Amino acid sequence: MGRRQLAELNLLDRFLFNEAMEDPENMKTVLDIIFEQDISLKSAPQSEKEVRTLPDNRQVRLDVYAWDEEENVYDTEAQKEDTKNLPKRSRFYQALLDCNLMEPGSIDFNALNNVFIITIAPFDIFGKGLYKYTFRMKCEEDESVRLEDGATRIFLNCHGTHPESVNPELIELLKYMEHSTNETARRCHSEKIQLLHQKVCQIRSSERVEAKFMKAWEEKEMERQKAFAEGENKGIKLGEEKLSKLIVKLTEVGRESDVIKAASDEKYREKLFEEFKVE
Repeated sequence: MGRRQLAELNLLDRFLFNEAMEDPENMKTVLDIIFEQDISLKSAPQSEKEVRTLPDNRQVRLDVYAWDEEENVYDTEAQKEDTKNLPKRSRFYQALLDCNLMEPGSIDFNALNNVFIITIAPFDIFGKGLYKYTFRMKCEEDESVRLEDGATRIFLNCHGTHPESVNPELIELLKYMEHSTNETARRCHSEKIQLLHQKVCQIRSSERVEAKFMKAWEEKEMERQKAFAEGENKGIKLGEEKLSKLIVKLTEVGRESDVIKAASDEKYREKLFEEFKVE
């Protein structure tokens, strides 16, 4: 399997997104554009932050985790593949964040921070053509009544068709995230995106980041080979190409824990083939 070059990655590729958003200025740029306001981050964002409720529970690695000066918490996810489970996954992420925000023994639920779960994708989850879908809890019987639980989930669609509903700068950002090229950047009027592109170019030309990218690819390749070995040892007769495609998709969406299980559990593997439409 050939390795993609660092220079070929776009901001929707998890590695480049995480690397770029570890820079507080880049993360601030993205949040400022999404929320159309000045957001001051309290500390440097964390990429691939591991979150779980108990040591033995399933771990989740958040793409980029950040706090602002007003103690709001942001989890921002770049999602290239439509796994058909993103709404419920966002619910799971929100629950995990809430569990980790409560101090042990605390009973004051009003102390919970406001949480924003942001998913950026090159497809329309809801099929309405919007660039931005924002969800907060409200009463079905009286929509003027808000639950005010401090939880917001936002789904951004790079392929929206209703530009009148959002700030043009957000559309430029989404286009740039999907195609993070010089050509796309030149078409952007936003100075913030121009500065973001300069930072992305610096990352792509960094020998340190190139070495980190190569190491990450090698680790995924070793995981892939390990999965094949596990499958062979258990007598699984499956075409290498099909399983390879599945493993690539699993690693792209951060589900490395499913790789070994996919190789050893035939029923679970078939379920994943169907979920990710691997043929």
